Order: sequence, then structure tokens, then C-alpha cells
Amino acid sequence: MRWLADLVYLIGAVFYLPVLVYQMLAQGKNRRGWRQRFGHWSIRLGGRRRIWIHAVSLGEINATPVLVGELERRLPDCRVIISTTTDTGYARACKLYGSERVFRYPLDFSRVVSRVLKRVQPALIVLVELEVWHNLVRTAARRGVPVAVVNGRLTERSRRRFARLGPVARAMFGDLAWVGAQDETIARRFVDLGTPSDRVEVTGSVKWDTTTVADTIDGADELAAALGIDAEVPMWVCGSTGPGEEALILDAHAALLEAGLSFRLAVVPRKPERFDEVADLIRRRGYRCIRRSQLQACAGATPRGLKPAAHKTGAAVETADTARIVILGDTMGELRKFYCLARAVFVGRSLVAMGGSDPMEAAALAKPIIVGPHTDNFAAPVAALAEVGSLGVVHNADELAVAVRQLIADPRAACDKGRRAQQVVRDKQGATDRNVDRLVGLMRG
Repeated sequence: MRWLADLVYLIGAVFYLPVLVYQMLAQGKNRRGWRQRFGHWSIRLGGRRRIWIHAVSLGEINATPVLVGELERRLPDCRVIISTTTDTGYARACKLYGSERVFRYPLDFSRVVSRVLKRVQPALIVLVELEVWHNLVRTAARRGVPVAVVNGRLTERSRRRFARLGPVARAMFGDLAWVGAQDETIARRFVDLGTPSDRVEVTGSVKWDTTTVADTIDGADELAAALGIDAEVPMWVCGSTGPGEEALILDAHAALLEAGLSFRLAVVPRKPERFDEVADLIRRRGYRCIRRSQLQACAGATPRGLKPAAHKTGAAVETADTARIVILGDTMGELRKFYCLARAVFVGRSLVAMGGSDPMEAAALAKPIIVGPHTDNFAAPVAALAEVGSLGVVHNADELAVAVRQLIADPRAACDKGRRAQQVVRDKQGATDRNVDRLVGLMRG
């Protein structure tokens, strides 16, 4: 079976090569770490038992700190090492844990996997959400190394894709030692694909635990000063947006301006390689684009035209120039600061069919949330927030404009929705402890 998997991977690599070359040359992605992807790296592991945690990208890496901290506290004789796939995930992991314990996830060719397992010699492999690869899982199982999934997330679309592999998928999922699923629906999908039901448990999402409940965060005031944002002028923030979505957001923005509202818009794309593209789109639509990366984080750097021109009966009245400004969040690590300054938050990659982005960060900051209909990747938190009325679903630019207008026009209702969202976060926390209990049990046999 290993040789068959290798053959399939090799054929796939041939077809993917032009895409990879384009990403490397045109987008600057995937240029580094190829020696590590083939299993060649020089991390100093020491003599302790090792837990290998894999988190594919930035979002999954951000879900690991509490998990890693609890594992190291309860298993002081173990050392946790981290692998990741994307450039942004790798950079974040190095910042959190130090480059000496972070490496690129290996390609799933049998010889590469064998090389890495021999090098790492893990006592336990932990996959965050759904990075289940055939050769890694099956080879580890044959060597007696348990492979567990935490924060398990499996969309119906992914389930159908795996199901097409028939016995290959069933054998791979059947080798999983334990799965901590985010909800009952996801748990059933793992079982449908071959994971024994007694190895699947609903533990909730660990991302609720990594989300800090707060009314304000460090750096938010500095960001507001740098952008010249006045607290009396409401702002709606569109975070983690994807291709095709910014155009719809700007359509909604135009409708809001026509309604005569006094407000600001900030757009924060999900992928840094899209910053220039989105800036060009904003300018082509006739707006002035203020890029966060071009400002100093101090009040003295306030761009001309961002301050309200006058005040009348307590409400900020903006100049025509200011109303044509769109703020572009084109820096890394500041999305929560933008959310903190918002009256309303639209969580992106959901108006287009990209599975949605994490709404929990905005909820923890007590913000009312709007999403599109495509939220498969975060179905459980979206449902929990919608149930208490703190999250609304829109299907197009017109509906988005209506939802934002309602929140801007009624700050008391917006605040109430935000408080309910924040309470959901508090109520849902605790998944990390449940996952750690099971992982410790696997380590102790």
C-alpha cells in the first residue's frame, strides 16, 4: 500500500509543479524549508520523550499554546516539538516556541516519513484539526506510535473526498488512536470514515481556550492613534477576507455611504500575499487606501483626512475626503487590535465558498459578528454564536450593508449582541483540559 500511495503522490506532484513554481516566483510562497520537507533538519532533541504536534498553518498554530503548556506541565519528562506547513505558520511557531523546536512538516512519501520518524522517535503524534496523511499515520501505527487528533474538524466535503478512497481511507482513519472532535456531527464523520467509535470523543474546540476574553487589548490604542481613528466615529472591520470578497465588501460600503452614515471601514485580508492586490482594488473603486504598514504607531503619524472635520450634537461629521477612505490592515498580528476598535465585525472567507474564518476572536472582544453562508470550517462556533443572537448570516453585498447599517445605527443593540457573544466564549472554554487528559492517558499507556 505504501508504494501505491507514493505513486499517487508522485503523479500529484507532477501536476502541482507549475502551481508551485508560480507560487514561488510570483507570490514569494514556499521558497524555504525544502530540506526539512524531505526530512533533513538538525533540531537538537535531547534525551527526553517527545510529543510531536503538527499544526498546518497560522490558525492552527495559534490554537496550540495552551495545549502545549498543559502537556509540558503535566508531563515534565517530555519535550514537545512542533511541525507546520505554511510560511506564516512556521514564522508564528518559531516566535511562540523558538526555531530550535520547530520544523516543516515532511512530505508524505514513505521514505521521507520513515526518515523523520527515525529522527524524532516520538512517543506520541498529535495532529491539530485534520492533518491525516496516509503514510505518516500508517507507518507510525505499525511502529506502535499512537496518532491522535485534537480539535478534530472534518467538513462534509472533506468526508466525501476521503470516502472516495474507500478501504485506503478506512485503514488510515482506523489507525488513529484517539480523536477529540469539536462536535457530534464531526465525531460521526470520523466514525463513518473508519475510526472506531470508542476512540472518538466530543471535546469541543480548543480555540475557545486560546481566545482571550477582554474588552480591550494591548496595542489597540496605539493602532487607533496611528490611524487617526476617533472613538466617536464607528468603524466596521472585515477580517480574514478572501479573493472575490473585498469587491462585495466595497459594494456594501458604497451602499452605506449613500445612506449618509458616518463611519469608517477597515479591511484585513487573510493572506499577506494579497495585500497589494486588495490595495489596488480599493483604489480602482475610487477610494483612498490608507495602508497600516505605511504608518508609524504613534499619534503624530495621523494621516490627513482621517480625523473628523467637525462635531455637531455629539456626532462626528466627516468630510467628503474622509468618507472616501478605506483602511487596509496589511500587517501581521494586528487583526485582534482592529477587532477591538470595531463597532461591528464581518468575518471573511464566508461570502465566498472558502469555508469561513474564526469568529471566536471577535466574540471574545464582545463584538457583534456578521458572516456569509460559507462557514463549514467553523460550523460549531458559528452555530453557538447564532443561537444567542450575536451572529448574523448574510448572503450578498446588499444584505451585508443592511446588517452593518443596523449595528452602526443602534450602538446599544450592537453592544448587547457583543456581550452575548463574549459570554458564549466563557461558557465554551475547557476543551483543552479534556484533550490533555486523553493525550496524557495515551502517553501513560
